[in-house]
Amino acid sequence: MKKTIKALLFLLPVLLGTACTSRNEFFISPNGDDGDPGTRGKPFASIERARMEVREAISEGLDSDITVWIEDGRYLIDRPIEFASGDSGRNGFTIHYRALPGESPVLSGGYDIKGWQKEDDALWSASIAELQGISGLRELFINGTRAPRARTPNAGYLRVKKAGDDHRTNFYYESGAFPPPDNPETVEIVLLHDWSISRVKVKNIDLVSEKITAVDSIGVRAPSFYTIDHWEPHPRYYLENSLSFLDADNEWFYDESQKKVYLRLPPGMNPEECSISIPVSEGLIILAGTPESPVGNLRFEGMSFSHSTWKLSELGYSGLQATHFDPRPQSGEWAVVDSAVKAEWVENCVFTNCHFGHLGGGGLWLAAGCRNCLVEDSVFTDISGNGIMIGEGRDRMIDGESWWKSAPEQAAKGNRIENCTITECGRQFFGAVGIWCGLVAETTISGNEISNLPYTGVSIGWMWDPQPTPCRENIIEENHIHHIMQVLSDGGGIYMLGLQPGSRLVNNHIHDVKINAGKAESNGMFIDEGSTGLVIANNLIYNIAKSPLRFHKATTNLVRDNYLFCSGDNPPIRYNRTLEEDIQKSGNSVFYESDPIYREKLAEILDEWQ
Repeated sequence: MKKTIKALLFLLPVLLGTACTSRNEFFISPNGDDGDPGTRGKPFASIERARMEVREAISEGLDSDITVWIEDGRYLIDRPIEFASGDSGRNGFTIHYRALPGESPVLSGGYDIKGWQKEDDALWSASIAELQGISGLRELFINGTRAPRARTPNAGYLRVKKAGDDHRTNFYYESGAFPPPDNPETVEIVLLHDWSISRVKVKNIDLVSEKITAVDSIGVRAPSFYTIDHWEPHPRYYLENSLSFLDADNEWFYDESQKKVYLRLPPGMNPEECSISIPVSEGLIILAGTPESPVGNLRFEGMSFSHSTWKLSELGYSGLQATHFDPRPQSGEWAVVDSAVKAEWVENCVFTNCHFGHLGGGGLWLAAGCRNCLVEDSVFTDISGNGIMIGEGRDRMIDGESWWKSAPEQAAKGNRIENCTITECGRQFFGAVGIWCGLVAETTISGNEISNLPYTGVSIGWMWDPQPTPCRENIIEENHIHHIMQVLSDGGGIYMLGLQPGSRLVNNHIHDVKINAGKAESNGMFIDEGSTGLVIANNLIYNIAKSPLRFHKATTNLVRDNYLFCSGDNPPIRYNRTLEEDIQKSGNSVFYESDPIYREKLAEILDEWQ
């Protein structure tokens, strides 16, 4: 009898576990129901519902990790899911949001367009009037591929004939440069500066004087040199977003007055047989802690983050650098293109084996106060802004003083980006970079492949002089950076800025910086104003349009044991307003294209690096 009672007591927790939800394990499925208990057999339907249940379990006290298992499928949201300090792991335990083994769930802020009507043999239209609050639509995806917004020319650029008198708001164009748009006020000017771009709406097109006038300044208002023709007298531009420009396969145009999307498809292609989606959610995940109560110990694994939008001001976007811009209509501190997944005041959080793509802003931002977070083995691709951002700029104020002076301990610190693939960022905002880091400390960027970018691969530092900031001891190592600087100029595979004592750029493989457009040159590494105390060692740099290394207004730095392959008559190191004797050099191997052994030596070293 006693044995029978003991057996029943042993089985009781098992039997109860089959009747109610385990408090340390929940399940989500697209076919689930948020009214169900979240078990394997009766899963929830949404991540938000699981988050609420997890929060309740946390409040009762953790004695183990909690895992939310996410089944394959698409989870649609129309606003970001927000995690606060009450959603954190604690007592040494972690909260996991994890794809089921072998599955690839997608958190999507998208909307599938249906009800297409044929306008002519290749032109289709569909109403999206049922969507509330949709304005300034900027992205559309056909079968998972970003479709171009109607533009002229379809490829390449036009050239400004002459800047207007104020060099800011208007310019003259060449005769016959583009088809006159039906409604000029829908048109957006996309004008390229050396290392940034402007996207500003048209106010008027004067067909007689052949003059385009924008609704606001083209180029940031400050610094004052961001004029239309500062870098080049005839800068590159194109025009976007008019039905008159809709002349190529897969181009699209959104008529905001009619709430209607127009799409040109190849003959015989039916949009009703395609997946055609637009982003509607402004962001996907927000981790929102505070200095007093950070979010911590969350882990996201095996998830995809897709179809997030970011809205421009009616007065447009004028980029400063790395998708920072002046806010409009107000003035003040620089703003930045926001990211689909954003974390502030977060500690010990992990994103592993995740995918970030088809995004209208940036990918992931570990912003103010983020500490000891890890992003690993993840893919960032097809992103309008920066792929990954860490830290912040100089502008946040505390009691009337810049944060980095009054509270330097708040700097993002100890974060790591490891073994990620970052490609095709800057799809809308060409000044974007693969990885941007502001005033950060003890950051490690290691083992990543960064490629196919319009501007710089890695940018770190945000102070244009050598005054001390919290920026220090950052390591960029063993990254493969290639085919970057494909649109803009004055950057490189790695761009450093400001005083960063104890920082190292080592064992990086950088190549194919072949396009050098604009006034300033592009390099393998560009070490800019105020850079001091860096170690640049054991890097392999080749196939660079200009010099492999460039210093500008830098002071004392060490360059040793690098392989520098030079094109044409470019020197291995360019010194712009930098004293050559301040750059300590030792053990570097330099080869010129004119050397008979150039190709042989490059092949030999590449074999060693494989």
